[in-house]
Amino acid sequence: MKSPLAVCNMPGINEAGCDEAGRGCLAGDVYAAAVILPDDFTHPLLNDSKQLTEKQRDTLRPIIEREAVAWGVGIVTAAEIDKINILNASILAMHRALDLLQVRPQAIIVDGNRFRQYGDIPFRTFVKGDGRFANIAAASVLAKTHRDEAMMRIHQQYPMYHWDDNKGYPTRAHRQAIAEFGPSPFHRMSFRLLDTQLTLDL
Repeated sequence: MKSPLAVCNMPGINEAGCDEAGRGCLAGDVYAAAVILPDDFTHPLLNDSKQLTEKQRDTLRPIIEREAVAWGVGIVTAAEIDKINILNASILAMHRALDLLQVRPQAIIVDGNRFRQYGDIPFRTFVKGDGRFANIAAASVLAKTHRDEAMMRIHQQYPMYHWDDNKGYPTRAHRQAIAEFGPSPFHRMSFRLLDTQLTLDL
């Protein structure tokens, strides 16, 4: 598997890459990560987390957390998502991840095309940036693995929704469980929980 492009858009700069996980889910919190990697960091598996297997992501997570100059994972709850909407929640989660960095970044690059100014730090957005820049790819891995871990924990409380398998995404089994049992405290009530047009056949 080809590794993404160079770790830094600007080598020699402490540049944080940001990405989120769980934006399209019906249940659970949205997670985001911010990662500053050393200029010489490389790993043959590193890529957009969606292109990796669960085993590959789990392999990469401790390597990223150990080797990163700094990393942080921010969380916005389902209740907060319902109050401020998922776009604002995703950006807030990234800001919270940046708040947790032990090293202040000099620049920020973000996967996607929407972000809001974080302090006075310059930023740029990149569509499909998680497949282009290693620090965004690393952030995507951390956001995804931390969120999946959380979904496995709450699955123990509500096994009927099959979150161990769907991680909160709108699969047919997930929607059928909502129809049968109603929503849980972890569902996003501002989402269309029973809109079959959004169902994924997984």
